[in-house]
Amino acid sequence: MTVHVVGDGVDADVLAVVERQLGRPPRSVRAVAHRCPCGQPDVVETSPRLSDGTPFPTLYYLTCPRANAAISRLEADGVMREMTERLATDADLAARYAAAHADYLDRRDALDVLPTRETAGGMPTRVKCLHALAAHTLAVGPGVNPLGDEAVHRAGAWWDRGPCVPLTDDTTTSEED
Repeated sequence: MTVHVVGDGVDADVLAVVERQLGRPPRSVRAVAHRCPCGQPDVVETSPRLSDGTPFPTLYYLTCPRANAAISRLEADGVMREMTERLATDADLAARYAAAHADYLDRRDALDVLPTRETAGGMPTRVKCLHALAAHTLAVGPGVNPLGDEAVHRAGAWWDRGPCVPLTDDTTTSEED
């Protein structure tokens, strides 16, 4: 399978690391949006359209398998339901989450305007995917997406055991999570 790269913010080595992280070739990668403290990418920015023109509303994609596992544990523990319930009762939180949705749209629209106003993670009215919210926070920094900030904080230090995949194709040193 050919990797479709639309930006010049990545090179073959970065794409190889992301492919090992995902277990498949990445699609429509524009840039590394965030690096883990270990130095490897943990969020990539993707094109708003796949190589065949299909709209792809997820601008920031969490790639690190350890981060994904930590966020998946939060989802399994019911955190998405709890956050969605809080959105219904906390007007300030709901307003900040709606602003995060607007930020996401602005950033995506700067690259390509899609026919959908859907973003990622269930924004602006519910929480559907903590991975997308965490990726948004990691990519743009804290203070933009309050529920992404919370997910990243609650996930803990997924990087503390070092790189999630080897820096080269030698997979004999890779740890299982």
